[in-house]
Amino acid sequence: MRKEVYTEKGAPPAGIYSQGIVADGPVAYIAGQGPLDPATGQRVEGGFREQATRVFDNLTILLEAAGTSWEHVTKVGVYLADLSDFAEMNEVYEQYVTKPYPARTTIGCQLPNIMLEVDCIAVVPE
Repeated sequence: MRKEVYTEKGAPPAGIYSQGIVADGPVAYIAGQGPLDPATGQRVEGGFREQATRVFDNLTILLEAAGTSWEHVTKVGVYLADLSDFAEMNEVYEQYVTKPYPARTTIGCQLPNIMLEVDCIAVVPE
């Protein structure tokens, strides 16, 4: 269902991601999720780790609702309000993804009163 794309002719991954992923089957596109508590609709309190954990938990909920899981995620987009949070984001991210790691893009950007937003694409097992 997920096959890693790797070639020594390309730049090697410098982190928790694959150069690319080839996947079979129907696909779920999960919209960017922020650190909002689903029960209250309010942003979670605390620092970056609390917000990142809520974001990845929110993605987990939506992946399950789509009939899939992190095991089938092929692409992740991470948007950080402050790129100095990159290492801590990786620490949280590692708790959710499995090898072969999804392809990933991480960028710094302006976000509306949140520290990060994350979206993903996953294969839905048939």
